Formats: sequence, C-alpha cells, structure tokens
Amino acid sequence: MQPLTPMADTIDKTDLQILKLLQSNSRKSYRDMAKELHLSLNTVSTRVRRMESEGIILRYSALVDPAMAGFDMTAIIGIQISKGKLMEVQKRIANDRHVSAVYDVTGEWDSIVIARFENRVELNSFIKKMLTTEYIERTQTQVVLNTVKEDYALPF
Repeated sequence: MQPLTPMADTIDKTDLQILKLLQSNSRKSYRDMAKELHLSLNTVSTRVRRMESEGIILRYSALVDPAMAGFDMTAIIGIQISKGKLMEVQKRIANDRHVSAVYDVTGEWDSIVIARFENRVELNSFIKKMLTTEYIERTQTQVVLNTVKEDYALPF
C-alpha cells in the first residue's frame, strides 16, 4: 500500500474507513460501524481508542451552522507580522473567541485568519484591536458574502 499520510505506518485502509464514518456522523455507534464495515465490535472500538490515543482523532464536535447560531459574518484576514515574532503573534490571535483558524502561509501575507462575528461592530473592534497589536504591521480584511462550500472533512 502506498503511503497515504505522514502516519501511513499507523493508518491503514480499515482505519480510513472508520474515520470516514466518524466524519460523517461522530455519534454513530461502534456496533453500527462494525456492521457496516463487516468488522467485529472489538476491532472497531480498539482502533478508535488507538487513533484517539495517537492523536489521529483530535476530538468530537457538533457541526453548528454559524449563521443560525448568530455568527452571520465571516472574515478572512491577511496579516503581515514583524520578522521573528510570527509564532508569538499567531498564538495571541488564536486565543480570541472569534477566531476559527490561524494559518501560517506563503505569499504576500505571513498569516491568514478566519474569524466569525455577530455583526460589523464586532468585526470593526477586532480589526482595530489587531491593528494596535504589537508586531502586526498590516492587515487586509475580506468579508465573506456567500459561502458556496465549507467542509472540513478530509477527502477519504
């Protein structure tokens, strides 16, 4: 089998099938997964526990519609950060409750931030706070008008 991931030694085809089922419904019972995959209940539960302990499965979570939960505004923010201060600034930004993702990227920006807000006032306050944050040199904010696709599941 060709390596599928950096952890190819620990993830095999059966693990991938289990992960695919968990991504589609993390509340699916081990019994139902075992039936669907033609495996024993013990095999499924052992593999899931192993993948949890190895950090392959990070956590279980409900997928919530942001707009239905009151976070109707999504912003994508490019940030230029002073040399040598990237990790420090990114960690500080990541702690903000509005921030969904912080990416270290190539190109014009040092970091890309995805954040969700209830309204323009919250977004404005967040951007102003970032612009006064030490070591942030410049930002560029794009507001998402319409989400065509947003899926964080891996393409197994």
